[in-house]
Amino acid sequence: MTQAIQATIGDSEFDRDTSVRPRGAAEPGVFDADLSAGWTIISAVNGGYLVALVGRALSEFLPHPDPVTVSAHYLSASVPGRAVIRTELVRAGRTLSTGQASLFQYDENGAEVERIRVLASYTDLSTLLDEVRTTAAQPDIPPYEHCLGADAGGAPIPGSSAIVDRLRLRLDPTTAGWAVGAPSGRGEMRAWFALADGRDADPLSLLLAVDALPPTAFEMGLIGWAPTVELTTHIRCRPAPGPLRVAITTRNLAGGFLEEDAEIWDTDDRLVAQSRQLARAPRT
Repeated sequence: MTQAIQATIGDSEFDRDTSVRPRGAAEPGVFDADLSAGWTIISAVNGGYLVALVGRALSEFLPHPDPVTVSAHYLSASVPGRAVIRTELVRAGRTLSTGQASLFQYDENGAEVERIRVLASYTDLSTLLDEVRTTAAQPDIPPYEHCLGADAGGAPIPGSSAIVDRLRLRLDPTTAGWAVGAPSGRGEMRAWFALADGRDADPLSLLLAVDALPPTAFEMGLIGWAPTVELTTHIRCRPAPGPLRVAITTRNLAGGFLEEDAEIWDTDDRLVAQSRQLARAPRT
């Protein structure tokens, strides 16, 4: 069903492009980073990639290694280029630590401009209890080989969609009518998700996966950029190796805003991540 693993955690393109460099003892909790142009859609840097980058800085700074809940507010559009991430410890407990972080870029005068602000709690996911009680149902997605890859249709948005080359997405045909000019009218998007270089998912890449599919607005007949206002992600456990199944739904579009609720399931049929984001509806 999938290609052989080509990259392991630590040496993949995702890891290189989300790497951060601590400034050291002189500025504790401050990290330099470079936003890669490889994760853009049109001209904007993908919001999930930004959260993953900030999430990596927090995982290096906080006492616990794994995100369990991450809430991000997007304050201005990020662009490829250098950035600085400033982190702060809010509280450190025995099993949970909470921190906040902001990512800044620079204007034409060299002044810092805040792009995204994050409040997050971290834990060690390997220590969580095994008990699961859920009414959540796995998404009904056709087998991987029966879903549609990026070569199944033309580019739906004018301009750069560089992020498509970083991912291995296979869309459920019933939620891909927009790609051939026949959207269903339903606010649904489902797909298999993996990184294109074969790197298996981990908690940080789940922060990317919840925001990596085409917007549900496409299947509602609204084609264009749907910028995220706020995104909250809950990481429930470490995902098993192999492609993930992602299901996203929108129930309400009003006042120019819509919500997207995402669930991610792994190859062991576990719900490994959930998210909700508020986004602006594309302007037609």
